[in-house]
Amino acid sequence: MPRPILATVHTGALRHNLQVARERAPDSRVWAVVKADAYGHGIERAFDGLRSADGFALLDLAEAQRLRALDWRGPILLLEGVFEARDLELCSRLGLWHTVHCSEQIDWLAAHKTQQPHKVFLKLNSGMNRLGFTLAAYRAAWARLNALPQVDEIAHMTHFSDADGARGIAHQVALFEQATEDLPGERTLANSAAILRHARGALRGASSLAADWVREGIALYGSAPDFPEHSAAHWGLQPTMTLATRVIGVQQLQPGDTVGYGSTFTAPAPMRIGVIACGYADGYPRHAPSGTPVLVDGVRTTTLGRVSMDMITVDLTPVPDAGIGSEAVLWGRAANGTVLPVDEVAHAAGTIAYEPLCAVAPRVRFEVAA
Repeated sequence: MPRPILATVHTGALRHNLQVARERAPDSRVWAVVKADAYGHGIERAFDGLRSADGFALLDLAEAQRLRALDWRGPILLLEGVFEARDLELCSRLGLWHTVHCSEQIDWLAAHKTQQPHKVFLKLNSGMNRLGFTLAAYRAAWARLNALPQVDEIAHMTHFSDADGARGIAHQVALFEQATEDLPGERTLANSAAILRHARGALRGASSLAADWVREGIALYGSAPDFPEHSAAHWGLQPTMTLATRVIGVQQLQPGDTVGYGSTFTAPAPMRIGVIACGYADGYPRHAPSGTPVLVDGVRTTTLGRVSMDMITVDLTPVPDAGIGSEAVLWGRAANGTVLPVDEVAHAAGTIAYEPLCAVAPRVRFEVAA
């Protein structure tokens, strides 16, 4: 039989989380962000749960081809645009919309021969300082694009750096409104944190925030972008991936016995521990410390000692009836319905949910469930 570790993608939860964005931004269309192979879920596996999105946003041309192969005929947006001039040929062939964030991309468009003009999203650097034109350069970039016969429509976009925190988004919204004032074209600003925290807040009346499009990324996959201030349950999000395995060994420790490489955990009293079939080679964070939450037979307990390549040890004290074959859920939903949010696991490991979701290794089997 195969090794018992299994990742399950829940398409019903994906549909639900997409609907959360629609409810919080009812006047906007929704980009389902599926970069990084749908945040580790797999584009083909996630597609059925996301097919009601208004468009898909991603980075990679190969992923765009995979969406078209699934018979998706709606909008696809390349969030970082093209990486070299010849990429524009594939944009023309696949009908892709793409971001323009630097003058070189405008140069490539100017030299591109196409029968079908492109729709582009001109990106403003409103404070993230990664990609995009500064406020001083934005209108000149728009004018260059607007003069090109290769360009059909120019939309406007920016990305928030602090939508999940105390600084908020007002300073970036103000810059965006200044840069795009009186310019025609659709707008997109809000990421997951802005959709959840600000779409119904004080800035709801701002035309730019409501915008034409919102971009739902991590919230689509059941993670709260502002954890631990708010949980996924607070925002009404459901887990879209369950990573589960089985107990494959049991040990009885005496006081003073140690566990795992480096003997980082010492038993303070007699205790029963389980060994589960999951490790850092499966994508579980190696740096997750003792005390990271895990579910055994639907009961919350914790890891003990270091994560090794193929195994993790867990405390069976709260689950005295557990033994060989017992279910162990690293994150997601247990068979009894108990949920362990991926945010909690990531937080314990000193990271964010994006990382473990995207890191599930190729050797882990996947299945799709409703």
